[in-house]
Amino acid sequence: MTIKHPLGAVLAASALAMGLAAQPVLAETPTVIELTQTPCQFVESENGKDLGYVSKKKADCEAINDQSGAERLASSKVITLKPGKYVFRVTNKNVSYPLGFWLRGDGLLNRATLPSVSGGGLTTGGTKDYVIELKAGEYVYSCPLNPTPDYKLVVEG
Repeated sequence: MTIKHPLGAVLAASALAMGLAAQPVLAETPTVIELTQTPCQFVESENGKDLGYVSKKKADCEAINDQSGAERLASSKVITLKPGKYVFRVTNKNVSYPLGFWLRGDGLLNRATLPSVSGGGLTTGGTKDYVIELKAGEYVYSCPLNPTPDYKLVVEG
């Protein structure tokens, strides 16, 4: 044990004399949520189905989502979690252009008051981690670069 302050040495000696041992404080290990992006969708959010869309650019997904986005969103899986630390591990599977990820509060008030995480540069075959501590509330997540519906995520607590 290294003591850097004289008072610290006195406190440590006192604690040992009283039979109190220093207990390590374990940081909460974040829960990992894995998500896979294929053209215009997150596979897990679409009930585990890769819908087989083909996209060479953002506009392709915008057209696909104009036609099917509302229906797909209505039947998509809502992720339900408890408050805490999470890692959203996102993989780009077969999208030929760089992707991103954006998790934020749903609606103006929630977007202003709930935590958010985002990032880009997710190249074909690559995986990136997005770390966040979620609070109770309603969220949405999507990819603005590979336009997907705004999938729902609810944190109950």
